[in-house]
Amino acid sequence: MVTLTDNAASKVKQLMNGQAEAPGLRVAVRGGGCSGFQYALAFDEQREGDQIFEHQEIKLLVDSESLPFVDGSEVDYIESLQGAGFSVNNPNVVASCGCGQSFKTA
Repeated sequence: MVTLTDNAASKVKQLMNGQAEAPGLRVAVRGGGCSGFQYALAFDEQREGDQIFEHQEIKLLVDSESLPFVDGSEVDYIESLQGAGFSVNNPNVVASCGCGQSFKTA
């Protein structure tokens, strides 16, 4: 299961505002970065084989290859002096790079 914090859900709704047919938020993992994997968040349509989780009327779409890496994760939206953006709190991560943009799982 993948969830959103209330803060992230609010930001996603704000970004989707005005779209006649709202797509889902895809939470995926791609190879890359100095630790091996990177998150990819994007608005997308449902595809065959996607696992769908709903939170506050927002569809979270996760493909079958990414699910083992992000299962149990929570997507948050953070605003700080260093900037603003989405972050993924992932219990499967055993190491991440210094910049926090890539990760490694067990």
